[in-house]
Amino acid sequence: MKNPVPLLAVQSGDPLQEIQRQIMWNRLLAVVEEQSQTLVRTGFSTSTREAGDVSAGVFDLNGRMLAQAVTGTPGHVNSMALSVHHFLRKFPRATMREGDVYATNDPWLATGHLNDFTVVTPTFRRGELVALFASTCHVVDIGGNGVPTDGRDVYQEGLNIPIMRLAEGGRMKEDILDIVRANVREPVQVVGDLYSLAACNDTGSARLVEMMDEFRLAGLDELGETIVARSRAGMLAEIRKLRPGVYRNAMRIDGFEQPLDLVATMTIGASGIDVDMTGTSGISGYGINVPHAYCKAYASFGIKCIVAPQVPNNTGSLETLRVTAPEHSVLNALPPAAVAARHVVGQMLPDVMFGCLEQALDGGVPAEGTSCLWNLSLFGGSGRVDGDPVALAKATAFNVISFNTGGTGARPSKDGLSATAFPSGVRNVPIEITEMISPVVFWRKEYRQDSGGAGRQRGGLGQVMEIGIGEDVPFAVGAMFDRVEHAPRGRAGGKSGALGIVRLGSGKLLRAKGRQTIPAGDRLVLEMPGGGGHGDPFARPAPLVADDVRNGFVSAERARTDYGVEIGPDGEPAPAATARLRARPKPGAGGPGGAAE
Repeated sequence: MKNPVPLLAVQSGDPLQEIQRQIMWNRLLAVVEEQSQTLVRTGFSTSTREAGDVSAGVFDLNGRMLAQAVTGTPGHVNSMALSVHHFLRKFPRATMREGDVYATNDPWLATGHLNDFTVVTPTFRRGELVALFASTCHVVDIGGNGVPTDGRDVYQEGLNIPIMRLAEGGRMKEDILDIVRANVREPVQVVGDLYSLAACNDTGSARLVEMMDEFRLAGLDELGETIVARSRAGMLAEIRKLRPGVYRNAMRIDGFEQPLDLVATMTIGASGIDVDMTGTSGISGYGINVPHAYCKAYASFGIKCIVAPQVPNNTGSLETLRVTAPEHSVLNALPPAAVAARHVVGQMLPDVMFGCLEQALDGGVPAEGTSCLWNLSLFGGSGRVDGDPVALAKATAFNVISFNTGGTGARPSKDGLSATAFPSGVRNVPIEITEMISPVVFWRKEYRQDSGGAGRQRGGLGQVMEIGIGEDVPFAVGAMFDRVEHAPRGRAGGKSGALGIVRLGSGKLLRAKGRQTIPAGDRLVLEMPGGGGHGDPFARPAPLVADDVRNGFVSAERARTDYGVEIGPDGEPAPAATARLRARPKPGAGGPGGAAE
């Protein structure tokens, strides 16, 4: 059997050319998905193997991202799309050799904080450099203060590795790994994840070379140009369906020392969408600041979710979305600002973008949600928590992170999702996994009744978690929570979601941010926020309200006060009483404002 005709040999205008190009594009997407799955399957930390807090992608020799894996988070993927250019400046193509691997966790050169390592591997075919593979994952510890918000500058937050060779000639550089081992609390997990990052890039490289051999491709230039150009054109076509103009929105969140205002001016035009974050609050003195790449990553993701979710995410589509923020604002913090918990602020940006796009679309966007993750960062043992040093020296030392979240905002035609991570997309870490690797005990994990904002479409529910440890010693939490003082707002008449609560089992309220001690014998209780509702609550069909009551999502009292539905003894709506309740004057419409020009 003869070899197939290579793509680039097909004459222009041949109908097979378009088919083959699409086949190769799809094949490239399969390559990066296998790359990402290799990272997840071989990962050592729960954030990698259980939560999927990763990214993977293939880049051309100019540092343009051609394809990204579906498995991964927008903050990692879209930041990584920018970071490969930094690697090429440090290690130009002419200096790359087979077997080289490069790495960094610099927040301003990678994905926003020290706990994220980005690894880049050059791919060679028959001795020629043909592509670059990059991957990112969140390691469980990086020394210093770690993930919590307490750091006052990046130097306090842990070990910073500049862009350097992680491997040379196919051999890992043990001096770099020894430095990492000596500076982190969980050396096996952290170094193991570095090996996993290198391994997944090797998988991507091997599959790409197989693909190029099959299609007799000498390089990716023509395929790359097709991908970038068509993605850009597809994105622009969707943008041009919007009403051109200038739209503004602002959202207030808790912040650390004081509330923060996230302010956006969005300009929609024929050449793309420009977002200017002027008016946003200045930097914080603590670790909630956002490097600009992470700001751009989540702002772009929020826009793309509404405007063009079906257009592939790569350099071509991302180039049409231009995001700027003033230097020294909380969305463009410069070194050496503390940035360990940059996700607390950065993941709010899709909600800010939705508030602008609502005006350009005359609705059609979700209400605000919890948005930022309510991750559990827990510590125990000597040197990791305040308490009797003798007792703590005998206690089990542990350092775990468990990914959790509240509810998402209601959608225009569907309820919000309960206990679901949007916009990050990470999975909740099963409690059994955390209990297996530490003395942590989860005493309760359940939906939080009445936390979803009322509306024609109800906001997603938050969850309640009650956590202790199986030893009679204190432990610590590195709190990184928001929406405790400023709730997710409803839209189009929907009500706000419930505020979050952080407290001890004994009743004392805790701060939403910062490392705090849970006394021996006590427990940590998290009541996570719910998403905002969408539309008039009195327009929600009474049978749906009754279903919510039967399922425990909404109490009978809130069904009456928020929805005007009286639930009878049989669990069904009482028609006469419901009619009287719904005849009352309706509450004023809630939701974020915004002016259009």
